[in-house]
Amino acid sequence: MRFAKTDAKPLRLDMTPMIDIVFQLIAFFMLVTNFEQTQADERVKLPADQLAKPPEVAREKEIVINIGFVRDRSGAIIQEEPVVFLGDEQIAISDMRPQLDLERQVAVAKYGDGALADMTIVVRADSEVPTGLVQELIRTAQDVGFESFALKAMQVQDY
Repeated sequence: MRFAKTDAKPLRLDMTPMIDIVFQLIAFFMLVTNFEQTQADERVKLPADQLAKPPEVAREKEIVINIGFVRDRSGAIIQEEPVVFLGDEQIAISDMRPQLDLERQVAVAKYGDGALADMTIVVRADSEVPTGLVQELIRTAQDVGFESFALKAMQVQDY
């Protein structure tokens, strides 16, 4: 049997559906990504510990406080006194009382009078911050009315 010879045309692949699928996948993964680290500040270098582990149950009401040093691009400390990072602001630990009082007022307005008993202050302190300053911040938060605290560290895996 003989076949008739036809002119071969180059196949033209329509990439529009592929691009649509890729953008839908990007949108999907952006929505389902765990945003637990959104309150983490990259300027804070957490201490590493083998006993550190994430909480078994996610906290519903928490306030994250990042304490660290102002550093240059290479990671060297520029300012010797540690500060609390609140967005673009840098507040000295000794000046945190008004900010903590404001957080207490917001928590009471949002959740009611019993909110402070359920509220957890999560302290993310740089590994080089003196322990006494972290304790001073916790004492100030206790004076304002907060009762529950958690310290954050990086987990070191044993292999």
